[in-house]
Amino acid sequence: MATARKGRELFTILETSADTESTTVCDSQESPLNLSADVKWFEIPYRKPDSDEEDEVREDEDGEGENGFTSTAAAAETADAASFIAGGGCNIILVTGSSNGITHDEEEYAEDCYYSTSTNCSDTTSNDSDIDFSDLEEEERRSFFSFEDDSDDDCTSPDFWGEPDQVIAIEQFSAVSGPQHSLGDDADTRDYFRILFPDSLFEHMVEQTNKYALYRQRRSGKSDPHWHPTDVREIKAFVGLNILMGINQLPDTGMYWASDIFIGNAGFKKTMTARRFEKLTQYIQLCDRESEPVRGERGYDALFKIRPLLDVVENTMWDAYTPNRCLTIDKCAIVMKGRFSPTQYMPPKPLRKGLTVWMLCDSRTGYCHRAKIYVGKPSEDEEAASLGSRVVTSLVRGLEGQYHHLFMDSFFTTVPLLQRLLRDGLYACGPTQPERKGYPEVLRADNVGKLTQGEFYQCQRGNLVATVTRDVKVVSCLSTNSAPGIVGISPGWQQGETDGESEGDSMNCSGLSFGVPRPLPLLLYQENMKGVELCDQLRECYQVGRPCKKWWRYFLWFYVNLCIVNAYIILRESRGGAPPAGFSGKQFTQRHFRVRLAQQLIGDYQGARGMERAARKRHADSPIEYGHRLERMSERSRRCRNCTNKGLRHESVFGCKICNVHLCRGGCFSEFHK
Repeated sequence: MATARKGRELFTILETSADTESTTVCDSQESPLNLSADVKWFEIPYRKPDSDEEDEVREDEDGEGENGFTSTAAAAETADAASFIAGGGCNIILVTGSSNGITHDEEEYAEDCYYSTSTNCSDTTSNDSDIDFSDLEEEERRSFFSFEDDSDDDCTSPDFWGEPDQVIAIEQFSAVSGPQHSLGDDADTRDYFRILFPDSLFEHMVEQTNKYALYRQRRSGKSDPHWHPTDVREIKAFVGLNILMGINQLPDTGMYWASDIFIGNAGFKKTMTARRFEKLTQYIQLCDRESEPVRGERGYDALFKIRPLLDVVENTMWDAYTPNRCLTIDKCAIVMKGRFSPTQYMPPKPLRKGLTVWMLCDSRTGYCHRAKIYVGKPSEDEEAASLGSRVVTSLVRGLEGQYHHLFMDSFFTTVPLLQRLLRDGLYACGPTQPERKGYPEVLRADNVGKLTQGEFYQCQRGNLVATVTRDVKVVSCLSTNSAPGIVGISPGWQQGETDGESEGDSMNCSGLSFGVPRPLPLLLYQENMKGVELCDQLRECYQVGRPCKKWWRYFLWFYVNLCIVNAYIILRESRGGAPPAGFSGKQFTQRHFRVRLAQQLIGDYQGARGMERAARKRHADSPIEYGHRLERMSERSRRCRNCTNKGLRHESVFGCKICNVHLCRGGCFSEFHK
């Protein structure tokens, strides 16, 4: 048994051997809100201390506790809990009501976060509420869940927060969730990718790329002899090659077309020439650049260059997968080497310079439902201060009244935002900054003092619960989906010491560490705040596209990569992990998905070099009849292609314009065309 430091005992940790095989009801129950099965949790109802008013003491003596527990029954239940835990395999934290250790000038804060022990485990499942409110009347449930009256109150007033003794109401999530499509069992990777990135986008890219190439040539006053209009098949092959570049990574783009057999890629050479790939990279476009409004004009859009892509992909990502109960809101960074005004410099981060994108992802699968690009701070100070609130409300638009559970970063979590989300039928949880508006003064560092590891205090206002605890460091948290007084330990494996000495009290002989006790809001946050990280891990494994100086191309390849990740998740969820037809491997991973998708995008496309070689073979008997003539190519002499193929070095200003090669005057022309 380990207790907190003397004078400020807040809880008692009862640990048992993990080797003991437990068959108790507590172990068989599922944890709330996708909580890992390794985390043992316990519900601890609030009870005022013995120093309360005299009538309450008299009520306790008569057997009428405040929360329905008698004083003798509570003692008996505590004893039964200790014996129950000692005989089972649960790692449970019981919070004892000795002293909260909080000092404040006002008496109303003197008993905040004060708990008593109980042994009634919540009889819930992963799809139900954490709190059993079956005994409540319907009017009471509506009053607990409704925040209409609280919205009018000032969250900074001293009487806004109260003791953590209120019953919270968590409505059951019953909406249909998961992939939404009509594909059959014979669907392949291209079909799943087409759900998120339809063929209409490729057609739009072809149209705007050809228009932009003519636009650039008109502006420069010169025609590009190496450019000819593209088509849908070529653009698909171009995207497929960029996908393969993320799997077979080389330092330079030209190395894929190198003549060295150990470096060059035969598939790339067969698909298109290096020059053609460079020209497509140079002219690829998503918008009509001639109609782009400049800054200051009416209708100016900072994301005009990728707006057609955003309009399509945002709708397809939202419609293809109905959100599950637990969702994550966090930001991700995109590496960028070009110039873009909203680029952020973040010295503490591993990625110091990059573009910021806020994402709404599924906490279990990592599927990205929405992404919002940061385009700079608003001009007004008030709008800049509410940036986090505006980001969250835009990401969760359309989820109102469905009782989803949102887990957010500390950048977003504020008391007004959680109140607004609760009014809209959305629960939320996340760390916050104690200096922000509405956070209880009693839980700030000056009033709480120095906490020991695992020690915590809580305040409550309806469903809104504020928590301060010390894990590795002091953490402040706000939640509307967690009842106060529920704590638990997440066991983890650690490597034992090699010097033969005995382990500490927190680790048994098998190397199982019991970790630090955490209140329920932090346990839920730890288990469900991983959706964006899962999406980033899948996306960062294989990059799409090459670095450049144009900022909008980073977003183009970002969304292409994001559609690939989402399509892979949809395939995996729809088929239950079974690979598509024709796959002979043991496990269908994301790498197999990407390779298969790139091959299907490229198909049997054969670019300029393949057509050029076919034309040479077809016209070998009479090259002049088909327009192949020996003409002056340029003023500067270049190496003869025919002599180079024979290992000789001769230069000439003459050659064949149709084949686009320099040739010596004499026999090289006929030899080359044979």
